[in-house]
Amino acid sequence: MSAISPLEQAVHAARALVLADLVAGDVAEADVVSLVEDSVVQRRWWVEQWPEGAGFLPGLVAQDVQDALLDKYGRWPLCPVCAHGEPHALEVEPELGPDPHWVCHQAGVRVAAVGALASALPGPS
Repeated sequence: MSAISPLEQAVHAARALVLADLVAGDVAEADVVSLVEDSVVQRRWWVEQWPEGAGFLPGLVAQDVQDALLDKYGRWPLCPVCAHGEPHALEVEPELGPDPHWVCHQAGVRVAAVGALASALPGPS
């Protein structure tokens, strides 16, 4: 059995983090998971070209999936912080950098790290 390369580990880690957030938001249907896989294919090529960007993969995959969901289904993830006004989506910050977080720009707060959205969402009642 051969060892998994650091780049491949980074790709799998990014996939797992975004899938965890989709599961937390109860939107991890098969067609949505396919959006993750589409992003992973594209980002695998990207990180092969720029290995130093491996730490940026979770945020990039999260943004890719968020954009694809907006085109097909609507905003995701909806902000769990703001109880008033129009529902709005969280954004990933930094847009290109390590340690990405879901951020509410309206409230000006970090909500959760990418992959840890479950900690910020209300639990089942």
